[in-house]
Amino acid sequence: MTDDIRAEGRGGMNLTRTLRQMTQIAPQEAALFSTGPGAPRLAWLARPARAENAVPGLVWLGGFRSDMRGTKAEFLDSLAEAQGRACLRFDYSGHGESEGDFAEATIGLWAEQALAIFRALTKGPQIVIGSSMGGWIALLLARALAQAGEADRLAGMVLIAPAVDFTEALIWPQLPEAVRRTIESKGVWMRPANAYGEGYPLTRALFEDGRANSLLGGEIRTWCPVSILQGMADPDVPWRHAMRLVESLASDPATITLVKDGDHRLSRPQDLQALQRAIEYLDGAAAAKP
Repeated sequence: MTDDIRAEGRGGMNLTRTLRQMTQIAPQEAALFSTGPGAPRLAWLARPARAENAVPGLVWLGGFRSDMRGTKAEFLDSLAEAQGRACLRFDYSGHGESEGDFAEATIGLWAEQALAIFRALTKGPQIVIGSSMGGWIALLLARALAQAGEADRLAGMVLIAPAVDFTEALIWPQLPEAVRRTIESKGVWMRPANAYGEGYPLTRALFEDGRANSLLGGEIRTWCPVSILQGMADPDVPWRHAMRLVESLASDPATITLVKDGDHRLSRPQDLQALQRAIEYLDGAAAAKP
């Protein structure tokens, strides 16, 4: 990281200074949220908006086996602080600091948790930022809000390497036939540890629920503008997968930024700068809305 990287946004935010500050601030202690009796409690962190600020809040939806203290989530919190806007982030059950067994969770359950915490801990219009699996969760959140007559709660979406339908479209086809048979017959297979991290279970319930919550193949509605950031060097979510999503968003405004040398994480300073620009583009769209 070099000191000549600069990005001035709303409120005069300086990207380099913010990235440096992110490494110097002591971690905030998370609170716990319960979605109901007996349900695992979800760890969350929130930053309130300044009273005079009318811009939408930010809601972070992380990826598969990620947590709310990663680089992009911390950057969003710093951006919210600089701009005086609200920011909410949390860990799904079985992730990060939340309770629950990862092996017992599914896409549908994580989407239900996102809906519950969104309704309980945010007010007014929000910009949802979904990374990887969080992009899929964001789209399921939009569908649930629209079905409840609450589509106006979304001012916009930023989807970073959106892994929509990843269980069926990206993981299942890559598994050897013997592994598929193990998952179908025994209900679980332990993916071995690799260079990216420790091993974890892939369950039959995860794949079955993923099929039940699949979105690609038909029109997808968000009822708000969408900005997609996608690396073309992403080994996990191919950029053509993101283009397929754009084609499905036929009735809502959607833009896509392809980063030629971008990987799956898109956490470099230039990637965070693109994220900030996407949010401020959605701010403008929200301000122009009648």
